[in-house]
Amino acid sequence: MFDNLTDKLDLVFKKLKGHGKLTEKNIEEGLKEVRIALLEADVHYKVVKKLIADIKERALGQEVMASLTPGQQVVKIVNDELTEIMGTRHEELNLAGSKPASIMLVGLQGSGKTTTAGKLAVFLRKKGKKPYLVPADVYRPAAIDQLKKLGEQLSIPVYSSTVEMDPVQICSKARIAAQQEGCDILLLDTAGRLHIDENLMAELCNIKDAVKPSDILLIADAMTGQDAVNIAKSFDNTLNLGGIILTKMDGDARGGAAISIKSITNKPIKFIGVGEKLSELEPFHPDRMSSKILGMGDVLTIIEKAQSMVDEKKAVELEKKIRKSEFTLDDFRDQMVQIRKMGSLKDLLGMIPGFSKNKQFKNLEVDEKEFIRIEAIINSMTPQEKRQHTIINGNRRKRIAKGSGTSIQDINKLLKNYTQIMKMLKKMNKGGMRGLSRGMLPF
Repeated sequence: MFDNLTDKLDLVFKKLKGHGKLTEKNIEEGLKEVRIALLEADVHYKVVKKLIADIKERALGQEVMASLTPGQQVVKIVNDELTEIMGTRHEELNLAGSKPASIMLVGLQGSGKTTTAGKLAVFLRKKGKKPYLVPADVYRPAAIDQLKKLGEQLSIPVYSSTVEMDPVQICSKARIAAQQEGCDILLLDTAGRLHIDENLMAELCNIKDAVKPSDILLIADAMTGQDAVNIAKSFDNTLNLGGIILTKMDGDARGGAAISIKSITNKPIKFIGVGEKLSELEPFHPDRMSSKILGMGDVLTIIEKAQSMVDEKKAVELEKKIRKSEFTLDDFRDQMVQIRKMGSLKDLLGMIPGFSKNKQFKNLEVDEKEFIRIEAIINSMTPQEKRQHTIINGNRRKRIAKGSGTSIQDINKLLKNYTQIMKMLKKMNKGGMRGLSRGMLPF
């Protein structure tokens, strides 16, 4: 989402780093370009004005002027100020109050409330919670059906509401039903409209009064830019929001809402939707987002994704196999599966520091189907072939290609990559395994 902004800021910083000593003049020129880049990214003009003023004040101070690397100091200041304006730290859900806690999801139609309810349920379950989904949008029958299907798919209980029921009654009765189910969090999927109106707000206020939710989260579409900021202000004025979830952060819009919304509404972004899968909801960390915008990567998120996917027992077993040079094609396939679970490979690569600035990888197109082909090829092999790839001759390759629906060239490519990885692992073994991240291979 921030590719264009990242590219423009990178050019500004390269110019600043090119100066042996910074002056007020070249700092002014650099900040003028930063201002234009932020406005083009659809960042609110008031936010841009404050951000530039704060950066300028610090950039003209002693910490920069007396530094041996003034250009790098300016980058650090921009990083600090971006982080500050987006909220400094991740804000947790508010689950205080009576049990089960209630989280009220509000927003306009099309913002992704119902899907986000499912994503949030998945996230909370991973944290050891027992969520209960409540379809309270009686004006759009598909919303009730959609949430029921999501609950069935995820094996998460859903309140059996119908379009004939009153939304306030649905939310009130759902609390009793959730207690009976042994659930500790209600996720209330309320109705939206194509635009904000008095009836919508009145209904939401009635639900709030009846249920007294622990947290009220606005679901806003990041691709609507400044409209998302204005919508947040309207909902907050009426409901006093606890926070915001920005959806469609994987889109190709300019992304200004993510930078602007906290400063304008004083309400934190708590989560961001980064894909269509139900697992693709991430806690929002302002410092990581700022680092990503400036092309510095997001290593902490990669580590967290890896840790959430890795089975500790399997990680230990894998390490032993690698030490004994017993890493088989079965193990290779399992690692591919682990990486696929972490999300889009292109997104993961984009989190690596400096990757987005590397011209060689700038327009890299990652073929996600390659993983599927690798899995199919290995699954078409015999147990012996998986253990001893050297026995795979021409006839065996033909059989494997036919069984996996691939070509002999695909088989050759896989075996070549596997052989290279085996060589790399042997080198790492000699080096004490220091380069191997536990349970996840560097490919």
